Amino acid sequence: MDFITEWFWFFLLLPIAAASGWIIGRRGGERHSDTQVSRLSTTYFRGLNYLLNEQSDKAIELFLQIAELDKETFETQVALGHLFRRRGEVDRAIRLHQALAQRPGLSDAQKVQALLALGEDYMKSGLLDRAETVFSELVALDLSPLALKHLIGIYQAERDWAKAIENARRFEGATGEPMGKLIAQYECELADRHRASGDVASARAAVARAYAADANSVRAGMLEGRIEVEAGNTTSAIRAFERVARNDPDYLPEILPALLTCYDAAGDSTGARTFLAQMCEHYRGIAPVLALTRMIETQEGVAAARAYLAQQLKDRPSVRGEAALIDLTLAEQGDPLATLHDLKHITDQLLVRNPSYRCTRCGFGARSHHWQCPSCKEWGSVKPLLNYAVV
Repeated sequence: MDFITEWFWFFLLLPIAAASGWIIGRRGGERHSDTQVSRLSTTYFRGLNYLLNEQSDKAIELFLQIAELDKETFETQVALGHLFRRRGEVDRAIRLHQALAQRPGLSDAQKVQALLALGEDYMKSGLLDRAETVFSELVALDLSPLALKHLIGIYQAERDWAKAIENARRFEGATGEPMGKLIAQYECELADRHRASGDVASARAAVARAYAADANSVRAGMLEGRIEVEAGNTTSAIRAFERVARNDPDYLPEILPALLTCYDAAGDSTGARTFLAQMCEHYRGIAPVLALTRMIETQEGVAAARAYLAQQLKDRPSVRGEAALIDLTLAEQGDPLATLHDLKHITDQLLVRNPSYRCTRCGFGARSHHWQCPSCKEWGSVKPLLNYAVV
């Protein structure tokens, strides 16, 4: 149980502990109320303590005792069902929440709470059709935006993208929470499906809807580029791929091979070189540098390419860059001593930037050793990396 979950249960059950004493005091009569309230409150706080100490079995035992003492307390029964579900006793949780949902005299809020819990039970047990029915009923009554969110998860699991999109839009309308990025992903799933089946017109329409939901959608841009490549529209493909790189340069390595192929097909080496030069300014990875190095080698020769790459690697050291520099040096048959100096500088830069130690528990990287991990606070978990020599 993580920290957030622990405090969720604490704040869920703490008000019940406070209120239940008053309820039982009224029901039990003045003579027995003090004893019963004291007993119930003590039991609640013992149960909370077990939850916070990750002893869910003992917590459930105590809450079962509480439920037996006060069978009419709705919140206790709901919380108990949640505990059953989390412990893996989903059938037991379903029976309890079904009984709660059918209890007469519930307020609208209690009815929603019981049905939401029941729907979550069904989802946990893999009964998605039953969960869908429960959540759809709540949505039809306009009672719970959370039911819409659960429906989105169900349709996503079932890969029913049209219904997922419909409910995502309804959720956005009901809550004001932006859902454009998620809707764009679903539209791209539809576009992929249409593209695979050869329905290019429907694929284009889905990509257009993805852009409408998220104007900077990287995935929509990549799909558009591939669709245009397959259709033979080289110029449109270049425009789509370049938009991806400018919207999110981190995806440049994904689209660069296809983009350069399009430039080559269009016979536009000047445009390709200009674009790569721009990307070298905005993207700190090695991919555009290596691509531009290959272009320089083709157009200006090996010596010019080697000089350009050696200069670039001083600012952005890279193992792949080192390998390319060695290849160029061997092809040029130039001064090996100068190349060794370049390689030594690049290697030193790589060693400075890479961690020498890593925490085996959380993955935290460090340049120096710590007996206690600065990130997860575990003792004795920070160890030297296998590729780090201490002698």
